[in-house]
Amino acid sequence: MTDLTPIRFSPTDIDKIAAHEGRIAVFVNPEGRLDAGARRVNKLMRGALARLVEGEAFAKMKPGQSVAMAYPAGLAAEAVDVVHLPRRISVREARRAGASLAKARGTADLLVLAAGMRRVAEMAFGLAMRDYGFEDHKSAPKEREGSVTIMCSKPDAAQAQAEPLMAVAEGAFMTRDLTNAPANVLTTTEFADRLAAMEKLGLKIEVLEEAELEELGMRTLLCVGQGSDSPSKVVVMRWEGGAGDAAPLALVGKGVVFDTGGISLKPGAGMEDMTMDMGGAAVVAGVMRSLALRKARANVVGLVGLVENMPSGNATRPGDVITSMKGDTVEVINTDAEGRLVLCDVMWYAQDRFKPAAMIDLATLTGAIIIGLGHENAGVFSNNDGFCAEFLKAAEAEGEGAWRLPLGQAYDDMLKSRIADMKNIGGRAGGSITAAQFLQRFVKEETPWIHLDIAGVASVKSETALAPTGATGWGVAALNRLVADRFETE
Repeated sequence: MTDLTPIRFSPTDIDKIAAHEGRIAVFVNPEGRLDAGARRVNKLMRGALARLVEGEAFAKMKPGQSVAMAYPAGLAAEAVDVVHLPRRISVREARRAGASLAKARGTADLLVLAAGMRRVAEMAFGLAMRDYGFEDHKSAPKEREGSVTIMCSKPDAAQAQAEPLMAVAEGAFMTRDLTNAPANVLTTTEFADRLAAMEKLGLKIEVLEEAELEELGMRTLLCVGQGSDSPSKVVVMRWEGGAGDAAPLALVGKGVVFDTGGISLKPGAGMEDMTMDMGGAAVVAGVMRSLALRKARANVVGLVGLVENMPSGNATRPGDVITSMKGDTVEVINTDAEGRLVLCDVMWYAQDRFKPAAMIDLATLTGAIIIGLGHENAGVFSNNDGFCAEFLKAAEAEGEGAWRLPLGQAYDDMLKSRIADMKNIGGRAGGSITAAQFLQRFVKEETPWIHLDIAGVASVKSETALAPTGATGWGVAALNRLVADRFETE
């Protein structure tokens, strides 16, 4: 797994500034006021920092943006990064400031002069999140070199505040690594093995193989993978950090390691992006890692269905009728609407076995959600207004875009089948909503439930505030916060 850049906090020692090799970062507010560290840098640079701050270019910078002063006179450093930041900074501004430093750092050792800056830990989190690169399959990968030292007035307090945030960053890195991995490497077996390795963190891991899935009646899940040589699996991850009698939160992820569309074959252009169709399972894995690393006082179970959707002589055909674990029959109209067939069985199993306090499923489920919401927001569907509001609050606090869409009987009626209990698609109109309606048929009345369609946010073609191009790790921070706010016990 990609490691986080080492970050440590230390007391401010202005006598070490002149000799630091690498890069130095200072924070300056819009009024141009310099703190003790920045004043020492300015003195060593013979007033050059003050001249920059007094200039028009600095005044036009937005909060969190930085400008580099290369090869500064009077310092051993290769550059000084000057970050424009108000004194009363928000969490989002602090994280973006850290991200801007990560982009500038390269492989250099970075000395951050934070002095009495508020939200130092959040700045460090933004730096850690943005300082990521996926080099696993390059013949000459860039070495992840360098470290970060943050000088601040209360380093012990900053360290304590940063530790749970770094657990979230580690979870997000795992999600990114999984989502970025090519399908010939991240097979269903390899995926399951990587999850099983998390037992060393205190998670309880079970891998259910095809024979067990058949015995359980997970026929809709199995029908998706039957055209592939890769065996279908369900992995169950349990974190039991809460009260012994507390019902768990269930997280369910779609893990289609590659999606050709099956017999309903996708167009060739862009099919290479379907290595990310296991993004929902990757988020569930990342959340479970974060919870274990920070020793969350909550009971959470993560379940992922791992399959590969391939065309072959044994593949499911359009027009086939499959019986789900619940017992409902599904007419498969389009084999490329496979994610819901995976999820519905795993969701039913999760409710039957664990009797969860609530359930959230995540999936790169529909292209329609990208048409509706672009790459800024995940689609949110729910049967419980209060639970949904709590998730949306958590997502907003973490800066992870999410937007609720409706459910309703008219959409559900679009799934009617002439020969079975339901079809697996409802047509082009409202495609993301009818997909959610399909899943809702497998949610028990007493279970508060949220469906997250993350097709537009799991992996993107341009960088985001806290991630480079590619897999984002969207959802790990929001779900971790939801667990902390709603499900942790004393």
